[in-house]
Amino acid sequence: MTMAPRPSGPSRPIALTMGDACGIGPEIVLKACAERSTVTPLRVIGDSALLAREAARLGLPLPRDIESIVQLPADLPVGRVDARAGDAAWRCIVRAAELALRGEVRAIVTAPIAKEALHAAGHRVPGHTELLAELAGGVAVRMMLANAELRTVLVSIHLPLREALEQVTFENVLETIVITHTALRRAGMARPRIAVAGLNPHAGEAGLFGREEIDVIAPAVAEARLRDIEVSGPFPPDTVFMRARGLQTFDVVVAMYHDQGLIPVKYLGIDDGVNVTLGLPFVRTSPDHGTAFDIAGRTTPEGHGLADARSLIAAIRQAEALSAAAGSA
Repeated sequence: MTMAPRPSGPSRPIALTMGDACGIGPEIVLKACAERSTVTPLRVIGDSALLAREAARLGLPLPRDIESIVQLPADLPVGRVDARAGDAAWRCIVRAAELALRGEVRAIVTAPIAKEALHAAGHRVPGHTELLAELAGGVAVRMMLANAELRTVLVSIHLPLREALEQVTFENVLETIVITHTALRRAGMARPRIAVAGLNPHAGEAGLFGREEIDVIAPAVAEARLRDIEVSGPFPPDTVFMRARGLQTFDVVVAMYHDQGLIPVKYLGIDDGVNVTLGLPFVRTSPDHGTAFDIAGRTTPEGHGLADARSLIAAIRQAEALSAAAGSA
């Protein structure tokens, strides 16, 4: 896909994908459209008939702008992996990316998908982040998870831990620092303060517990500083996140692998966390939780759905703010 000149004007919508239809995606999309506090219009990408049935079940209004690009059966089971839902989710993501690359939407926000369902449908991608990077032309991207207290960016994303350790190279650490610096500056920070976590206990303890900090991470930090990036480390990974909490000492922590970076942010509160993909030619955010098959389709005795839309609403607000800061509104 190639970028095209974007339409001008303040009314470009944010594309909001439906997510996996067997999970809580449709429910939280409807709740976010009904309750969100931002002003940018939303264009929901999904199945209009399914969303209409879900709106009727929950007593929620149907969004005004739905681009119905898939048709799923009315008896699609909820709460479990289904290849049909995986294929529909994939098509919605592809369509949202097309709209963003053509400049028809100012950002995209994606509801949760089931990676197992994607694979069952024949789409062999690890997740949203990697698929969007591919659709954008193979650009280098990184995952940032953020809430009001902490931001963290990952050197590697969805990999087995043994493979993730192999990704801790000078080039990958340096690229992560540069992508983080560039993205935060685009978001309005004049000089982001970046901390880099070590890989080993106590950041290697001067080589006693591993040499990655000495041989790989510290040289990458030094090179980034030569490029006038305000970055420091490597710091012991068991304390650096506390130093960054509250965004007082550091604005963001670069973590070496998935769980090292995401556990601290999610521990602080999963409901307000937002996943941001850095490095794309458009803004993309998502909630920081999954499909929640265990509560999909379930309601309280009063008839209210059990799914909490707060993280998706936060993702929409973040997409609105980031696209405004980047001048893509």
